[in-house]
Amino acid sequence: PDIGMRGLAVKKLDCEADLVRLLPLYTVDYLIQEFVPYEKEVGIFYYRVPGQERGVISGIVGKELLTVTGDGQQTVRELLRQDARYLLHLGTLHKQYGEDLERVPARGERKVLVPYGNHARGAKFLDYSHLADEDLARRMDAICRQVPEFYYGRLDIRYERWDDLKKGERFSIIELNGAGSEPTHIYDPRHSLLFAWKEIIRHWRILWQISRLNRRRGFPYMSFSAGRTMFRQNRDYLKKLRGVDRALIGER
Repeated sequence: PDIGMRGLAVKKLDCEADLVRLLPLYTVDYLIQEFVPYEKEVGIFYYRVPGQERGVISGIVGKELLTVTGDGQQTVRELLRQDARYLLHLGTLHKQYGEDLERVPARGERKVLVPYGNHARGAKFLDYSHLADEDLARRMDAICRQVPEFYYGRLDIRYERWDDLKKGERFSIIELNGAGSEPTHIYDPRHSLLFAWKEIIRHWRILWQISRLNRRRGFPYMSFSAGRTMFRQNRDYLKKLRGVDRALIGER
């Protein structure tokens, strides 16, 4: 979808026939993107205070896609049942894969069942914030300055190797999120609820400070009525997305 939310209505197309078959199901504006083959994915939260030359990386989330590894004995379904996180997605995966879940993968065979790095679609989020350094910060500065008046948000990036990403090589930005971004490293299972609350409040304060500075620079605040309209439109759009998503899940 042109406006995405939590991976809803995203579909990987393997051939032209898939495209022809599935496009009639879309009742929202959509984008057709080249598939990014890099297997690793991170979300890098970045902000820059207006007027300052350098930005800050305030959080990095690494994503483990919903994947099983075969042992040569158990079916895909049995492997899924071994992970409590995956149990919640069994119903959806059955609709999508059907009898393919009864296949026994060879020992060591990795099968990516959901190729999208969304928490709501089974990806596991891990806090990689310790990987932020000066080289990565300079790379994010160079990238984000190409977007006029971009001061706060999260870049979701697929990449080959971490060192290559820092050099600006062999990576692709698959999504750019603005003021509505979450610091998604909070969803690392090792973190507490209190940690998540503190990080959300910290990022809201940063957003508030940037908003005040931009107000002084001549950018008006959104009015209450405009904000209420935006939330109403978002609610209606989310209903459409869920409808498209259900239709896509029914297609194998």
